[in-house]
Amino acid sequence: MTATIAKIIWLIGGLAWFALRFTPRERSRKTPVHYSGRGTREYALLAASLTGLGIMPFVYVVAHFPRFADYPLNPVQAYLGIAVEVCCLWLFYRSHHDLGHNWSVSLDLRERHTLVTTGVYARVRHPMYAGFWLMAFGQVLLLPNWVAGPAGLIGFGILFFGRVAREEAMMITAFGDEYRAYMRRTARVVPWLY
Repeated sequence: MTATIAKIIWLIGGLAWFALRFTPRERSRKTPVHYSGRGTREYALLAASLTGLGIMPFVYVVAHFPRFADYPLNPVQAYLGIAVEVCCLWLFYRSHHDLGHNWSVSLDLRERHTLVTTGVYARVRHPMYAGFWLMAFGQVLLLPNWVAGPAGLIGFGILFFGRVAREEAMMITAFGDEYRAYMRRTARVVPWLY
């Protein structure tokens, strides 16, 4: 395994992620938004995540910048990165499938929004966020660069910690005690831990 092959695998994973999100996005757009928490703060959080998980690593893959932050790639690290990426893509597929028309890229509640508590949502409240954490860890493992590798952890971390409490408050407002009970029996992103 070479650094170039690891970069290509990262790029393929990103393209696969984009393809997995395209169909659910189009399907959910057919259901009108009832409430939206979008605004300047939300767009700034999305921009931070996009920068860390998309823009910075893409610049590194295509332009090899910043070269000064490179380190030698350990093949075991790269193979582990592939495994993490596969898990990430599976989790995104399942999350979108289980959410159906309820999915949104931002803090939106759709008309006829339902509380999904089955499938991957039976164990964690935010499996899509878990998928993003896996994507960020896969990026660290596949991109041997001290800037581009961990950029996803930082960028997505900003979005996650800046949004998850607001999202859960929105769900409590929409579903009340049903969501509170769901919170008591599930973890946020890691089953049985957090």
